[in-house]
Amino acid sequence: MSLLLVISAAAFGGSAAAYLPHVAHRLAVPFGEPPRSACASCGRRFVPGPGGWVRVGACCASRAYGLTVVAGAAVSTLLAVALGPCALLPVHLLAVVPGLLLALIDLRCLRLPDRVVAVLAVVTVPPSALLAPDRIGTALVAGGLVLTAYLVIALLPGAGLGLGDVKLATVLAVILGFAGWPAVITGLVVPHLINGPIALALLLARRGRPLPFGPALLAGALVAVTTA
Repeated sequence: MSLLLVISAAAFGGSAAAYLPHVAHRLAVPFGEPPRSACASCGRRFVPGPGGWVRVGACCASRAYGLTVVAGAAVSTLLAVALGPCALLPVHLLAVVPGLLLALIDLRCLRLPDRVVAVLAVVTVPPSALLAPDRIGTALVAGGLVLTAYLVIALLPGAGLGLGDVKLATVLAVILGFAGWPAVITGLVVPHLINGPIALALLLARRGRPLPFGPALLAGALVAVTTA
């Protein structure tokens, strides 16, 4: 294991994550509404153009900013330690950025924007297909099965699963398909092991409310990739 590789991965994850709280704040809006043009806390308007998006830090003082940077560095470090200097490591490190952004947005407003899910797919699926062409069939079958199963569940009354969850789960299943069926199965089981006890605790406490499923899906994919 190369110490330089681990340090470089941690530096990449932490520095990339530093830009995400501001973007997440602008995108964490109800479905159908445009991104925020001003800070929801202080009312300060954002600079038009790219300068209003590419900015280190949160919109206002927030402890979540530091936690986001730590999370980006920690996830990237875990990937580097688990995978080592393999060809797919850069692909998974790139996936940390849209993945963490999706988790931040879902935690804020129970929504997984299609464009960010699409970015996750673009930065992972084509490179994985080029690096592991013999696994394309497995990846596509895994994605198709998960899409069908989750779509059926989402259409059930009171299922608590949104179409954003369905799309994210499908993309993650395709990504994990390049690692094999054990990774796909792990990625399917772990999210329910994470959200299940939380939902039960809320039910027992009579505090039933919708739970974001995106972070659990992403955490399950991380466990699957690092243990496959």
